[in-house]
Amino acid sequence: MTALRLSGLTKAWSRTAAPVLAGLELAVEPGRLTALVGPSGSGKTTVLKLVAGLLAPDAGDIRLGGRSLLGLPPERRRVVMVFQAPQLFPHLTVAQNVGFGLRMRGLPPARIAALTEAMLDRVQLAGFGARLPAGLSGGQAQRVALARALVLEPEVLLLDEPLSSLDASLRDEMRTLIRDLQRATGVTTLMVTHDQTEAVVLADRIALLLDGRVAQHATPEEIYRRPASLRVARFFGGVNFLPGHAADGVFHSAIGPLPIAPGQAGGPGLLTIRPEAILLGAGPLQASVLGCSFLGPQTRVTLDLAGTLLLAMVAPEAARGLVPGQVIAATLPPAALWVIPETAAPPPAPGP
Repeated sequence: MTALRLSGLTKAWSRTAAPVLAGLELAVEPGRLTALVGPSGSGKTTVLKLVAGLLAPDAGDIRLGGRSLLGLPPERRRVVMVFQAPQLFPHLTVAQNVGFGLRMRGLPPARIAALTEAMLDRVQLAGFGARLPAGLSGGQAQRVALARALVLEPEVLLLDEPLSSLDASLRDEMRTLIRDLQRATGVTTLMVTHDQTEAVVLADRIALLLDGRVAQHATPEEIYRRPASLRVARFFGGVNFLPGHAADGVFHSAIGPLPIAPGQAGGPGLLTIRPEAILLGAGPLQASVLGCSFLGPQTRVTLDLAGTLLLAMVAPEAARGLVPGQVIAATLPPAALWVIPETAAPPPAPGP
């Protein structure tokens, strides 16, 4: 297992254009899957192409296991990349596609056949070796692309939105397969995705790109519950923000003093809480129900707490019978409250 380190990585498409990457710093832990997320145009795929050697950075370094990859051609980096489209050779069979890289390395045919057969079995395509790509479904073709990459035993696997072209049921299957394969092989993996849910399900850690830099790099739970800034919180679906002032384990705001988890910085800031963390039906706060929206497994409840709008996501049973204008008890659990310091949190737009 090998660590990947990106240091001061900078890339611009012209001398006059703003850089798409501006001194990016990122340490990808060995043997883990890190998801790279960010808005469209934030440079996610550019990062992968720089690591793969398909692009050269304007500045900075890319180090794999302590050695710099700068100047090395793609075939000498021990890095492989799987793209959004499988990019299989249409005139080659599935087995020939999977074994292509091994043939380029000059392995004996018998060894290639054995490794190819074993890898097809691992991606649940045993018996598919003689088929041509035209006879595969989208999910099967992406499995072949994964097999072709993993059979080379790379030190780093790069995945560029490999599931975005699949329908919902196939995406669920492929998420499970990718997670299982990554854990079984222990290959250091960097995956680009535009889907926050996918990142949370698959990744050990998530790196969010904003303005050409990593805005936060942490576990999925930490990014969701302890965002580093208002922009990070909003990107991951944060909607509840309450201005105020933290001091001595209490956040003072328009809805009164709220106890918060210990260890948080004092001073002015924004209090945030995930909608699913708000508890209804009991507690010290009184909230007026403004509306309810049934969303299947959850119901969204809009609340007014002393003139502050908050959104709660609760089980449908917990919202049954609620009507606009009804006053109910609510709890904002201290462990679920997080204060974004004022320096990282410009005032939010009115309402959630």
